[in-house]
Amino acid sequence: MLAILRVVLMFFAFLAINIVVFIVCLARPFHRDNVHFAGQAYSQMAKILGLKIVIQRSDAVKPRVPYVFIANHQNSYDIITICKAALPGVVTIGKKSLKWIPIFGQIYWLAGNIMIDRKNSGKARDTLKIAARKVNEKHTSVWLFPEGTRSSGRGLLPFKSGAFRLAQDTAEPVVMVTASNMHGKIKWNRWNNGILLIDIAAPQPLTDEHSIREWTDIFYSRMKAKFDELNLLVAEMEKKQ
Repeated sequence: MLAILRVVLMFFAFLAINIVVFIVCLARPFHRDNVHFAGQAYSQMAKILGLKIVIQRSDAVKPRVPYVFIANHQNSYDIITICKAALPGVVTIGKKSLKWIPIFGQIYWLAGNIMIDRKNSGKARDTLKIAARKVNEKHTSVWLFPEGTRSSGRGLLPFKSGAFRLAQDTAEPVVMVTASNMHGKIKWNRWNNGILLIDIAAPQPLTDEHSIREWTDIFYSRMKAKFDELNLLVAEMEKKQ
Protein backbone atom coordinates (compact mmCIF):
# COMPACT_ATOMS: atom_id res chain seq x y z
CA MET A 1 0.00 0.00 0.00
CA LEU A 2 2.82 2.41 0.91
CA ALA A 3 4.58 1.63 -2.39
CA ILE A 4 1.45 2.48 -4.39
CA LEU A 5 1.02 5.74 -2.49
CA ARG A 6 4.65 6.63 -3.12
CA VAL A 7 4.40 5.89 -6.83
CA VAL A 8 1.42 8.22 -7.11
CA LEU A 9 3.08 10.96 -5.05
CA MET A 10 6.36 10.65 -6.95
CA PHE A 11 4.54 10.90 -10.29
CA PHE A 12 2.76 14.13 -9.38
CA ALA A 13 5.79 15.56 -7.57
CA PHE A 14 8.05 14.87 -10.56
CA LEU A 15 5.49 16.41 -12.90
CA ALA A 16 5.06 19.52 -10.74
CA ILE A 17 8.79 20.00 -10.20
CA ASN A 18 9.50 19.62 -13.91
CA ILE A 19 6.93 22.30 -14.70
CA VAL A 20 8.43 24.70 -12.14
CA VAL A 21 12.03 24.07 -13.24
CA PHE A 22 11.04 24.35 -16.91
CA ILE A 23 9.38 27.73 -16.30
CA VAL A 24 12.41 29.01 -14.37
CA CYS A 25 14.78 27.84 -17.13
CA LEU A 26 12.59 29.44 -19.80
CA ALA A 27 12.55 32.70 -17.85
CA ARG A 28 16.35 32.73 -17.50
CA PRO A 29 17.80 30.31 -20.10
CA PHE A 30 21.39 29.16 -19.53
CA HIS A 31 21.59 31.08 -16.24
CA ARG A 32 24.57 29.95 -14.15
CA ASP A 33 22.35 29.06 -11.17
CA ASN A 34 19.76 26.96 -13.03
CA VAL A 35 21.46 23.65 -12.24
CA HIS A 36 21.65 24.51 -8.54
CA PHE A 37 17.95 25.43 -8.53
CA ALA A 38 17.01 22.21 -10.33
CA GLY A 39 19.11 20.10 -7.94
CA GLN A 40 17.41 21.63 -4.92
CA ALA A 41 13.98 21.16 -6.50
CA TYR A 42 14.41 17.52 -7.53
CA SER A 43 15.92 16.61 -4.16
CA GLN A 44 12.60 17.40 -2.46
CA MET A 45 11.35 14.04 -3.75
CA ALA A 46 13.75 12.28 -1.37
CA LYS A 47 11.30 13.08 1.43
CA ILE A 48 8.57 11.08 -0.33
CA LEU A 49 10.98 8.12 -0.48
CA GLY A 50 11.69 8.34 3.25
CA LEU A 51 15.34 9.22 2.59
CA LYS A 52 17.25 11.86 4.55
CA ILE A 53 20.07 13.56 2.65
CA VAL A 54 22.93 14.94 4.74
CA ILE A 55 25.63 17.05 3.08
CA GLN A 56 28.99 17.81 4.67
CA ARG A 57 31.06 20.40 2.82
CA SER A 58 34.60 21.62 3.32
CA ASP A 59 34.74 25.30 4.31
CA ALA A 60 37.32 25.74 1.55
CA VAL A 61 34.65 25.16 -1.14
CA LYS A 62 32.91 28.44 -1.98
CA PRO A 63 29.78 28.98 -4.12
CA ARG A 64 30.29 30.63 -7.54
CA VAL A 65 34.03 29.93 -7.52
CA PRO A 66 35.23 27.89 -10.54
CA TYR A 67 36.04 24.25 -9.81
CA VAL A 68 35.94 20.95 -11.62
CA PHE A 69 33.59 18.79 -9.56
CA ILE A 70 33.83 15.02 -9.84
CA ALA A 71 31.12 12.78 -8.37
CA ASN A 72 30.26 9.09 -8.18
CA HIS A 73 27.39 7.99 -10.41
CA GLN A 74 25.31 5.20 -8.84
CA ASN A 75 21.81 4.92 -10.28
CA SER A 76 18.72 6.77 -11.49
CA TYR A 77 18.12 8.20 -8.02
CA ASP A 78 21.17 10.46 -8.51
CA ILE A 79 18.95 13.21 -9.86
CA ILE A 80 17.27 13.53 -6.45
CA THR A 81 20.26 12.63 -4.27
CA ILE A 82 23.80 13.65 -5.18
CA CYS A 83 22.55 16.44 -7.46
CA LYS A 84 21.42 18.25 -4.32
CA ALA A 85 25.11 18.96 -3.72
CA ALA A 86 25.40 21.09 -6.89
CA LEU A 87 26.37 24.59 -5.76
CA PRO A 88 25.37 27.89 -7.39
CA GLY A 89 27.43 28.57 -10.50
CA VAL A 90 27.88 24.96 -11.63
CA VAL A 91 26.90 23.23 -14.88
CA THR A 92 27.19 19.54 -15.65
CA ILE A 93 28.53 17.59 -18.60
CA GLY A 94 26.11 14.88 -19.69
CA LYS A 95 25.54 12.61 -22.66
CA LYS A 96 23.99 14.18 -25.75
CA SER A 97 21.19 11.59 -25.87
CA LEU A 98 19.59 13.23 -22.81
CA LYS A 99 18.13 15.92 -25.07
CA TRP A 100 15.69 13.38 -26.54
CA ILE A 101 13.95 12.80 -23.19
CA PRO A 102 10.67 14.78 -23.35
CA ILE A 103 10.64 17.86 -21.10
CA PHE A 104 13.60 16.71 -18.98
CA GLY A 105 15.92 16.87 -21.99
CA GLN A 106 14.80 20.40 -22.79
CA ILE A 107 15.22 21.40 -19.14
CA TYR A 108 18.72 19.93 -19.12
CA TRP A 109 19.65 22.00 -22.17
CA LEU A 110 17.99 25.24 -20.98
CA ALA A 111 19.69 24.88 -17.61
CA GLY A 112 22.98 25.56 -19.38
CA ASN A 113 24.46 22.08 -19.13
CA ILE A 114 27.01 20.88 -21.66
CA MET A 115 26.17 17.86 -23.80
CA ILE A 116 28.87 15.46 -24.96
CA ASP A 117 28.81 12.87 -27.75
CA ARG A 118 30.46 9.87 -26.12
CA LYS A 119 30.31 7.81 -29.32
CA ASN A 120 32.57 10.26 -31.11
CA SER A 121 35.88 10.79 -29.31
CA GLY A 122 36.76 13.78 -31.51
CA LYS A 123 33.50 15.57 -30.69
CA ALA A 124 33.91 14.63 -27.01
CA ARG A 125 37.30 16.35 -26.93
CA ASP A 126 35.78 19.41 -28.63
CA THR A 127 33.07 19.49 -25.96
CA LEU A 128 35.71 19.51 -23.23
CA LYS A 129 37.34 22.49 -24.97
CA ILE A 130 33.96 24.26 -24.93
CA ALA A 131 33.64 23.45 -21.23
CA ALA A 132 37.13 24.85 -20.61
CA ARG A 133 36.18 28.11 -22.35
CA LYS A 134 32.98 28.30 -20.29
CA VAL A 135 34.96 27.91 -17.06
CA ASN A 136 37.52 30.55 -18.06
CA GLU A 137 35.18 33.10 -19.65
CA LYS A 138 32.08 32.82 -17.45
CA HIS A 139 33.80 31.61 -14.26
CA THR A 140 31.42 28.68 -13.93
CA SER A 141 32.18 25.34 -12.33
CA VAL A 142 31.78 22.09 -14.23
CA TRP A 143 30.42 18.85 -12.74
CA LEU A 144 31.37 15.48 -14.22
CA PHE A 145 30.86 11.81 -13.43
CA PRO A 146 34.33 10.37 -14.23
CA GLU A 147 33.01 6.79 -14.19
CA GLY A 148 31.11 7.69 -17.36
CA THR A 149 28.11 5.50 -16.49
CA ARG A 150 26.05 4.35 -13.51
CA SER A 151 27.78 1.81 -11.29
CA SER A 152 24.47 0.07 -10.42
CA GLY A 153 25.86 -1.75 -7.38
CA ARG A 154 29.21 -2.66 -8.93
CA GLY A 155 31.16 -0.39 -6.60
CA LEU A 156 33.18 2.54 -7.88
CA LEU A 157 33.94 1.99 -11.56
CA PRO A 158 37.29 2.98 -13.14
CA PHE A 159 37.67 6.69 -13.89
CA LYS A 160 38.08 8.23 -17.32
CA SER A 161 40.63 11.05 -17.49
CA GLY A 162 38.50 13.77 -19.16
CA ALA A 163 37.63 15.59 -15.93
CA PHE A 164 41.27 15.80 -14.91
CA ARG A 165 42.37 16.95 -18.35
CA LEU A 166 39.71 19.68 -18.09
CA ALA A 167 41.04 20.71 -14.67
CA GLN A 168 44.55 20.94 -16.10
CA ASP A 169 43.41 22.95 -19.15
CA THR A 170 41.49 25.45 -16.99
CA ALA A 171 44.01 25.51 -14.12
CA GLU A 172 41.07 25.10 -11.73
CA PRO A 173 41.17 22.73 -8.73
CA VAL A 174 39.25 19.48 -8.52
CA VAL A 175 36.55 19.08 -5.88
CA MET A 176 35.55 15.51 -5.06
CA VAL A 177 31.86 14.88 -4.29
CA THR A 178 31.17 11.44 -2.84
CA ALA A 179 27.79 9.97 -1.93
CA SER A 180 27.38 6.93 0.30
CA ASN A 181 25.96 3.72 -1.10
CA MET A 182 22.57 3.95 -2.79
CA HIS A 183 22.42 0.43 -4.24
CA GLY A 184 19.39 -1.35 -2.77
CA LYS A 185 18.86 1.58 -0.39
CA ILE A 186 15.29 2.41 -1.38
CA LYS A 187 12.54 -0.04 -0.46
CA TRP A 188 9.25 1.43 -1.65
CA ASN A 189 7.23 -0.36 1.04
CA ARG A 190 9.59 0.68 3.85
CA TRP A 191 8.64 3.88 5.66
CA ASN A 192 12.17 4.94 6.66
CA ASN A 193 14.87 4.38 4.05
CA GLY A 194 17.62 5.84 6.17
CA ILE A 195 20.33 8.38 5.42
CA LEU A 196 22.37 9.30 2.39
CA LEU A 197 25.59 11.09 3.31
CA ILE A 198 27.32 13.30 0.74
CA ASP A 199 30.82 14.65 1.27
CA ILE A 200 32.20 17.67 -0.63
CA ALA A 201 35.97 17.61 -0.16
CA ALA A 202 38.42 20.50 -0.17
CA PRO A 203 39.66 21.70 -3.58
CA GLN A 204 42.80 19.99 -4.91
CA PRO A 205 44.90 21.80 -7.53
CA LEU A 206 46.45 19.50 -10.11
CA THR A 207 50.14 20.22 -9.80
CA ASP A 208 52.83 19.11 -12.24
CA GLU A 209 54.15 16.50 -9.82
CA HIS A 210 51.73 13.96 -11.32
CA SER A 211 50.60 13.19 -14.85
CA ILE A 212 46.90 13.23 -15.81
CA ARG A 213 46.80 9.44 -15.64
CA GLU A 214 48.38 9.52 -12.18
CA TRP A 215 45.93 12.15 -10.94
CA THR A 216 43.08 10.04 -12.32
CA ASP A 217 44.28 7.04 -10.31
CA ILE A 218 44.89 9.16 -7.20
CA PHE A 219 41.36 10.55 -7.19
CA TYR A 220 39.91 7.13 -7.88
CA SER A 221 41.68 5.79 -4.76
CA ARG A 222 40.59 8.80 -2.70
CA MET A 223 36.95 8.51 -3.71
CA LYS A 224 36.91 4.76 -3.09
CA ALA A 225 38.32 5.30 0.41
CA LYS A 226 35.84 8.12 1.08
CA PHE A 227 32.94 5.97 -0.20
CA ASP A 228 33.86 3.20 2.27
CA GLU A 229 34.26 5.75 5.07
CA LEU A 230 30.84 7.32 4.40
CA ASN A 231 29.15 3.92 4.39
CA LEU A 232 30.52 3.21 7.87
CA LEU A 233 29.37 6.63 9.08
CA VAL A 234 25.89 6.09 7.64
CA ALA A 235 25.61 2.74 9.43
CA GLU A 236 26.48 4.45 12.73
CA MET A 237 24.06 7.33 12.11
CA GLU A 238 21.19 5.00 11.24
CA LYS A 239 21.72 2.99 14.42
CA LYS A 240 21.05 6.16 16.41
CA GLN A 241 17.78 6.92 14.62
